[in-house]
Amino acid sequence: MKKFKWLSAFLILLLGSLLLFACSEDGEGDEEVGSSEDDEVIEFMHLWPEGSSAQHYRIVNEIIEDFEEEHPNKTVDLQVYSNEQYKDQITVLSSANELPDVGMTWAAGYMEPFVSGNMFAELDDMLDEGLRDEFVAGTLEAFELDGVSYGLPLELNTTYVFYNKNIFDEHGLEKPDTYEDLQEIISVLNENNVEPISLGNRDRWTGSMWYMYFADRIGGSDVLTEAINGERSFEDPALVEAAEKVQEMVTNDSFNSGFNGMANEEASSMFMNDQAAMYMIATWDLPNFTTNEDIPQEFRDSVDYFKFPTVEGSGDTNSFVGGPGVGLFVSENSEVKDAALEFSSFFIQEWGERSVTEAGVIPGTIVDGESLDLPDMYVEVLEDLENATNLTLYADVQMSAGVADRHLELIQALFGLEITAEEFAEEHENALSEE
Repeated sequence: MKKFKWLSAFLILLLGSLLLFACSEDGEGDEEVGSSEDDEVIEFMHLWPEGSSAQHYRIVNEIIEDFEEEHPNKTVDLQVYSNEQYKDQITVLSSANELPDVGMTWAAGYMEPFVSGNMFAELDDMLDEGLRDEFVAGTLEAFELDGVSYGLPLELNTTYVFYNKNIFDEHGLEKPDTYEDLQEIISVLNENNVEPISLGNRDRWTGSMWYMYFADRIGGSDVLTEAINGERSFEDPALVEAAEKVQEMVTNDSFNSGFNGMANEEASSMFMNDQAAMYMIATWDLPNFTTNEDIPQEFRDSVDYFKFPTVEGSGDTNSFVGGPGVGLFVSENSEVKDAALEFSSFFIQEWGERSVTEAGVIPGTIVDGESLDLPDMYVEVLEDLENATNLTLYADVQMSAGVADRHLELIQALFGLEITAEEFAEEHENALSEE
C-alpha cells in the first residue's frame, strides 16, 4: 500500500511537470504565431477633425481601412488635431525628433526648416515608380527644395475670374480672351453704372493675384519665381510692365470704389449679391458657386468663369496662379519608412477621386471629371487642370516671412497709386537683398 501511494505521488508530480512544460511551450508558440517580423505600425497624423471637417475625416478613415485590409500585417495608428493644434504639435514633435511616420505639411517656406533639419524623407524614388505622372503640372514643384521632392500634394487651388452671366447677357458681353477684351467689358460696365470687378484688397493677397497673372502673361511662367529666387531682378521689364498694367486697371475704374479698404469677405459678398460683374478668387470658393445650398440657386446658376486672358498677344492661358494646400510627408527617421512610403502612395491614389466627389476638394492629382457625378463647373476645372502647363505658387507663399510682408505692403501701395511701377520693383529688390 505504501509503495502504491509513493508511486501515485511520483506519477502526479511527473504529470504536473509535463503539463507545466507543455504550457510553457504552448505559450512560446502562441507568441510566435501572434506576432511577425512583418507586423508594422505606421503613425499617421492629420488636421481634419470630425467636428469641423466631417467629410475629410470620414474619407481618411475609409482609406486607412482599405489599406489595412490590403496589408494585413500593417496597422495605421491615427492622431487627429485641429489646424492650429496640429501646427503646435508638429513643432513639439520635431524638436524632440519624434515626428509621426506620415504627416501633413504645407509647401515652400513652411516646409524648409524640416527639410534643412533632415526630418522629411526624399520622395523622388517613389514618385519615379509611376506616381509622378498622377499629379497636376506644377503641384509637386511646390513641395520641392533644391529639385528634391519632400511632399505629396493633397489639395490644389487655382485662380480664375468668376463672372455673373446675367449681368454679361444684359449688356451684350461675352467672356474675354484678351486683356483688350477685358478692358472693353470694363468700359461698357462703367458706362452702365455697374461695378466691373469686386476686390477686397485690405487683405492684400487678393491684389497680388492680379499682379501675378500679369507677370505670367507678359513675362512667362518662370519670371516671377526666378525673381523671388534671385535668379533675375524684380526690375525685369516684364515685371515692371505687370505692375504698370495693375495701375492701368485702377485708373480705368476696373474695381469697386474703396477696394483698398475692403476685406475679401466683403468683396465676395458684393459679387454674390449681384453688385459686381466679376470677382477673382481661387477654387476654394467653388462650393459657393455650385453646391452650397445656403447660397440662392438663382445666383449659383448665374456664375461662370474665365481663365486670365492673354496680354497684348502674350501668355499661355493654361498657365495658372495658385497653389496646393497640405501635402503628405514621410519622416526621414521613421523606423517603418518603407511601410510609410507604401501607405503614402496608397493614400494619394485613393484620395483624388473620393475627395472631389465626397468633399468638394480639388485634389493635387489628375481626376477624370467627366466620369464622375459632379457639377459642370467642377468638371470644367478638372479638365483645365489636366491640360495645365504650369502652376505658379502664390508669391507670398514662395517668399520668406519678412519679404512676403513687404511684398503685400507694396501690393497695396501699388493699387493705391502711392508708388510707381518702377518703385514697386526697386523696393522688392531691396527687400530681397536684406534677407
